[in-house]
Amino acid sequence: MQAVVHRYGQNTLIQFEDFGNHNAFRFLEKYRNKYLTFNDDIQGTASVAVAGLLASLRLTKTKLAENTFLFQGAGEASIGIAQLIVMALEKEGVPHEEALKKIWLVDSKGLLVKDRPEGGISGHKKEFAQDHPPMRHLADAVKKIRPSVLIGAAAIGGAFTPEIIKDMASFNERPVIFALSNPTSKAECTAEDAYKYTDGKAIFASGSPFLPVTHNGQTFYPGQGNNAYIFPGVALAVITTGIHHIKDEIFLMAAEALASRVSEQDLAEGRLYPPLATIRDCSTAIAAYIAEHAYKNGLASTYPEPADKEAFIKAQLYDFSYDNKSALPDVYEWPQLSKI
Repeated sequence: MQAVVHRYGQNTLIQFEDFGNHNAFRFLEKYRNKYLTFNDDIQGTASVAVAGLLASLRLTKTKLAENTFLFQGAGEASIGIAQLIVMALEKEGVPHEEALKKIWLVDSKGLLVKDRPEGGISGHKKEFAQDHPPMRHLADAVKKIRPSVLIGAAAIGGAFTPEIIKDMASFNERPVIFALSNPTSKAECTAEDAYKYTDGKAIFASGSPFLPVTHNGQTFYPGQGNNAYIFPGVALAVITTGIHHIKDEIFLMAAEALASRVSEQDLAEGRLYPPLATIRDCSTAIAAYIAEHAYKNGLASTYPEPADKEAFIKAQLYDFSYDNKSALPDVYEWPQLSKI
């Protein structure tokens, strides 16, 4: 970390990714208040997942606080999402301890519960351990807890079995099912299974791309919760406004901004995210939203404060357009590419 800022400057933004679970949290906690840095696996994944959840509320007609969340997996992605959900719930006015009670996680040894006989609970998992009898299997946890939201982020392909998906539909009018693991072979279920076994009621998102699914005459276009929706916009805001430390609230704001870009047409077609073709506009909108917050709350250090944040940010985007040939002298001869 010292070498990076020595070489590239004190304001260098350092993005962490693909570290092991233990090291990912350890390095984030060690450096987040000393350097300009974030971990995309923890914070970026959390932000894009929460964006999908916020968008799904427009279909379920509920508030976030009216939902119960069950995770398959308790690694950095799941913990990151869970932590950001807690922050979003607190923003709705839910006390911290009550927010924690709405979140359940299953790891390789079963449900995270206090005094679990098979294997202890360490690190960031501890705060999500519930007062509940031990349960070994996800299917049993689904039946007992009856979650409204099921999130997979443990790279266990097929973990959401037809039985589990059917159970989700049996006690939810619109079950929310996020199969976030990738590649596709590691997805907890396919889009086709999610719609098939819920009779088209599922609100589905995935980490891997899936083709459109037609069920009972209706075609669904499943949304892909890709981190690329988040980290470019966050980085753009941070760099242009001169934010020194990236707090978790910035990733919650990014989630809110992304969710606001989801149209009614997107929702009607089964999408919880805007089309990837609009990602440049999404990034600019996220950056502008964060920039407003940064100046309002004293997080920005780029002065004077721009009157039009979005125009200011757009003016600093990399321009990949080049002058065309007509701007060059007539005598210029374009080189011919040699055949290899």
